[in-house]
Amino acid sequence: MNIRTLLFAGASMLVFEPVSNAELKVSTEQRTGAPAFRFATVPEPANNDAASQAKFTIVDGEGDPNGGELAVLHDGRLPTGEDQPAENFFFRAGSDGGRLSLDLGRAIAVKQVSTYSWHTATRAPQVYKLFASDGATDGFVAAPKRGTDPESCGWKRIASVDTRPKEGDGSGQHGVALTDPAAGILGTYRYLLFDISRTEDRDQFGNTFYSEIDVIDSNGPTPTVATVTNREPVLKPFTTTEGKYHFTIDATEAPDLMEWADANLRPVVQEWYPKLVAMLPSDGFEATTNVTLKFRNDMGRTPASAGGGRINMNSGWFRRELTREALGSVVHEMVHVVQSYGRARRNNPQAARTPGWLTEGIPDYIRWFLYEPETKGAEITERNLSRAKYDASYRITGNFLNWVTERHDRELVRKLNAAAREGKYAEQLWKDWTGKTLQELGDEWRQGHEARLAKDKLKAAERDSSPK
Repeated sequence: MNIRTLLFAGASMLVFEPVSNAELKVSTEQRTGAPAFRFATVPEPANNDAASQAKFTIVDGEGDPNGGELAVLHDGRLPTGEDQPAENFFFRAGSDGGRLSLDLGRAIAVKQVSTYSWHTATRAPQVYKLFASDGATDGFVAAPKRGTDPESCGWKRIASVDTRPKEGDGSGQHGVALTDPAAGILGTYRYLLFDISRTEDRDQFGNTFYSEIDVIDSNGPTPTVATVTNREPVLKPFTTTEGKYHFTIDATEAPDLMEWADANLRPVVQEWYPKLVAMLPSDGFEATTNVTLKFRNDMGRTPASAGGGRINMNSGWFRRELTREALGSVVHEMVHVVQSYGRARRNNPQAARTPGWLTEGIPDYIRWFLYEPETKGAEITERNLSRAKYDASYRITGNFLNWVTERHDRELVRKLNAAAREGKYAEQLWKDWTGKTLQELGDEWRQGHEARLAKDKLKAAERDSSPK
């Protein structure tokens, strides 16, 4: 295999010729700077290619509900930012990708196939095998599921693509172009099949954000470059008092929220991020010093989320919750940034996984019992008693953690967090630190609430029956 690598401003390029097809050229580039999808050798995405009229189908796997529909792959519209789920298609979180087919409507002389992706981390690189067919072969199967070799049912393998770098997470924009310079075309095909794999399995988020797929017809029109309309950035950078931690509020997609964010959110972030770092230490750990808080219009029903050094805020939800839950939700997400539990599995694939109920319970414990205890947002009442299980997650688990902390170990949350961050969480730790098993603690906690609520109910009944 002949390989050569070129490096240039803000980008890297790898060009190679696979052994399986000496004439095929697979050109790939990765870049981390703007403008979007403007590469040195990989052509820019087009909006009038043959794929724009093709029928895209999921052959195997499921699209992620937070992502865009298949139409985003061939609508000629490109993302304007590195983390826009609704502008990209990707397979469901936790799955190992899937298969996509394209029906071009008729057999055409395919000159080039190009794929484009963009993300902040491991969801940027592309890993797939491409197959093609004219559909005329005996025994042709148009939608072969995984477990069926496409080459056994009328498909030809065109290329294998893997743009993951040897070092780093591969973040940025990735472009791939498949061509055959000698023949001028890849072949005459009606159908294309992409067998897409995730880029990593250390966590649930290894499925690539595919932004566009182009198919160039050798006899078709000259490709017209797809355009990206960039909004004027609305940004507010700031630091903590001592200058160690740097933040940026990005309200480009919701400029109307910047005034509130600057007046109300910024002081909370400046005060509480350093507090959280001090509250959740572990040996050798340094929390990220650069955090972006971004308002987004493509988050569906998710109020907020966090990943790496980014906190995403649902613009519509925040507008409704400015005087209620908005600030507390950001505190919750800042805890996730500080938790950084993914680092253990990045360093050791065999590291123990922390259960989701604890991962979400710790931020809600800090939010409801340390940041805004006066709201009593995590109380156990008659209405939620039936769901009062230690592993119910979020507020209920937060209540459980507060109870164990107050009665058994004031340092419990700090120690649990350190173990989780190092990939050493185990249920036995509860017994080691409190003298009781997790189940015993859960039962004692629930029984205490049951007794309290029963007592309150009896007192209320006595008041109602006393002479007025």
